[in-house]
Amino acid sequence: MVTVKLPEVYVEVLDELIKLGRYGSRSEAIREALREFFRRELKLRLNRRDLHEEVKRVKIA
Repeated sequence: MVTVKLPEVYVEVLDELIKLGRYGSRSEAIREALREFFRRELKLRLNRRDLHEEVKRVKIA
């Protein structure tokens, strides 16, 4: 378990998303946001690695 402090406006948006039925709880919404963040970061990392490998391949050839 992790405790996180958020700006009040973030909490208000979370509560509005819950009220609209998009998420069942703040925790659920934050977990989904983190999953999306991790997916994006991993994709960027893989793209950078692929680019680095391609540059190495071209330099060797």
